[in-house]
Amino acid sequence: MQPGKGRKGKSFKQKLVLKSSLAKETVSEFLGTFIMIVLGCGSVAQAVLSRGLFGGIVTINVGFAMAVVMAIYVTGGVSGGHINPAVSFAMCLFGRMKWFKFPFYVGAQFLGAFAGAATLFGIYHDGLMAFAGGKLLIVGENATAHIFATYPAPYLSLTNAFADQVVATMFLLMIVFAIFDSRNLGVPKGLEPIVIGLLIIVISSSLGLNSGCAMNPARDLSPRLFTALAGWGFEVFTAGNNFWWIPVVGPLVGAVIGGLIYVLIIEIHHQDPDPDFETEQSEEKLDKYELSVIM
Repeated sequence: MQPGKGRKGKSFKQKLVLKSSLAKETVSEFLGTFIMIVLGCGSVAQAVLSRGLFGGIVTINVGFAMAVVMAIYVTGGVSGGHINPAVSFAMCLFGRMKWFKFPFYVGAQFLGAFAGAATLFGIYHDGLMAFAGGKLLIVGENATAHIFATYPAPYLSLTNAFADQVVATMFLLMIVFAIFDSRNLGVPKGLEPIVIGLLIIVISSSLGLNSGCAMNPARDLSPRLFTALAGWGFEVFTAGNNFWWIPVVGPLVGAVIGGLIYVLIIEIHHQDPDPDFETEQSEEKLDKYELSVIM
């Protein structure tokens, strides 16, 4: 063999390929959460900054849900498209994902949400500056902070707000578990993100009045932090009687309760499949089952 023959240098594409599966999943979660915030909060921005002329509660609910759908289609095959620390927490707690991945997923989700908020701010910078004479307000008819994070209705107590987030996320995880349960009715392969989008529409349409139905610590905390740094000020953390922690802690509690309800009332009561068939399928489906859940 002649010197150098048969040995080709790596192409530029090959040099860019990530070798670690964990690295791929981490980057995937970053991108998915970034997509969700830009398109989801973007639907809020369009409605608010146009004063209802180019959107309203319907376009916000549908727009945010479709943002989640698109984010899952982009990332679902790599990381499962969790794009939500509460989902990742439930996946680990119920054995769907290994715990060592949890900090990587959550870190990527928070960073992706922050980057998404920064990008949306840049896109609508001129509109934000023109909306209230250059002022970035947290409360009042010219408020714009709620484009990025959720805030409670004036009547809402912290106790009620916490219960609101727990129950909303409970329904989210309960139904997500059902969607990916192959021994239940299930959803045709490839259509799971669509059904999750419909799920988010119904939850936001029925349980969104109190505080905007965040159900996602990264979706709320990272954009809130961005607004604090971008000009709205750190009052974004004290507004609503220090409401900021509710969309962080509430969804984690709700995710555990929702997963537990589904497992105890539905999943463990399935008739055991044929053991030989189960053994054959387990190795093939472990990774997909481990990762396939969202929001």
